[in-house]
Amino acid sequence: MQLEVRPDPAEVGRARRWARSRLAGSGIEADEPLAETLILLVSELVTNAVVHTGCPAVLRLSLPGVAAEAATVRLEVADSSDRAPVPRCADGDATGGRGLALVDGLADRWGWSPEGAGKRIWCELDRCAQTRQTAQACVGGVTAYEGLAFEAV
Repeated sequence: MQLEVRPDPAEVGRARRWARSRLAGSGIEADEPLAETLILLVSELVTNAVVHTGCPAVLRLSLPGVAAEAATVRLEVADSSDRAPVPRCADGDATGGRGLALVDGLADRWGWSPEGAGKRIWCELDRCAQTRQTAQACVGGVTAYEGLAFEAV
């Protein structure tokens, strides 16, 4: 499933609504912690694409089937900017700059790769039979920031 996103901050809300509408047929309930985390990740990655690149983007979502209790949800945002995503350390008063840190903290895995003249940023959430809070213990998360320190906010 995919959604084309214009380089307009109003598109972030549309992307969240689109992702929520796709959850219904996947067996992921709207009030599950996994769904809430997924919507937050959609918001962060689409915001990065429309605000920091000024280019159109494509949001792709791969959801498990209804019967899948243990599966991986994959979210991708591809844009035509060749600028690599750069994690920032935002100070306590900053109103932005924490998006990739949130992605790193919430996703089980994430990364990016060049794609044509642009790039694709992706993240994955593992769905276990257990709740989202215990998913890290269930699968063990691998992060793209291992070894990097962030300032406490």
